[in-house]
Amino acid sequence: MNTIKSVVRGVGGYLPQRILTNEELAKTVDTSDEWIMQRVGIRQRHIAAEDELTSDLAVKAANKALDAAGMKASDIDLIIVATTTPDMTFPATATFVQQKLGIHHGVAFDLQAVCSGFVFGVATADSYLKNGLAKRALVIGAETFSRILDWTDRATCVLFGDGAGAMILEAVEDGDAGVLASALRSDGAHWDKLYVDGGVSGTQTTGHVRMQGREVFRHAVGKISDVVYGVLEETGLQTDDLDWFVPHQANRRIIDAVGKKLSIPAEKVIITVDRHANTSAASVPLALYEGVEDGRIKKNDLVMLEAMGGGFTWGASLIRW
Repeated sequence: MNTIKSVVRGVGGYLPQRILTNEELAKTVDTSDEWIMQRVGIRQRHIAAEDELTSDLAVKAANKALDAAGMKASDIDLIIVATTTPDMTFPATATFVQQKLGIHHGVAFDLQAVCSGFVFGVATADSYLKNGLAKRALVIGAETFSRILDWTDRATCVLFGDGAGAMILEAVEDGDAGVLASALRSDGAHWDKLYVDGGVSGTQTTGHVRMQGREVFRHAVGKISDVVYGVLEETGLQTDDLDWFVPHQANRRIIDAVGKKLSIPAEKVIITVDRHANTSAASVPLALYEGVEDGRIKKNDLVMLEAMGGGFTWGASLIRW
């Protein structure tokens, strides 16, 4: 019996042109470059232009992934967009991406798991491909997170930025490469530790991000480590077998603490949080894109993705490149 694997064919990323530094933020809110660096390790973030929508960022990342894969948009029959900041309440941002890419077949839908969205998207696409529901999937994490920030709240406005990252997966029979395993979790009991205080049904407003930073940090290391260990146990591998660890880029201290707990050397961890800040669902694919573009991630490498977001949601995926 042939085994179907979801093989990575290409990745892409896009960051808006405008860069907002810590020094600029310090002119409008009570903060400083030193304060931000000490607590989260962020120096700057990218901010979408007024006329840039989440789907625009997503399409730019998607086109780079298509170029890397040597594919045309028409080759794609599944589009999953992980986002917390959709263009509209409906239709799904994925359908706007589909339309802008000129695709008129297949299926396109959004996935909402906040910062874990891309990892959830990879696992979902993997399931579709392995079950014969699609042949080639475009998985995108895209956010204009700056649109839901309270720019007077220094506890949150310094943390986030905008961007998009994309991955193309193709169903292939047999072979060693591809998505090896994923583990996904959620627990709604923790919703009030990281959330947006608005919504269509609740307040009929967009709202702003609210966060209990210490509580998020307290839960993050343990929950992330558990799903990583779960994926490794399923595949019979150890952390020593990993070539690269691509974590959600939320906070440098969380990344360092998780790496230490998992005994992953710092030189195997891809970090972009200092330059991108937390781009929510876009953070993992943007970091992955950088690792591929600069030549660190190579064919046959074992790459572990992980993320945790509001809900709480958390997950990990292991990919043989």
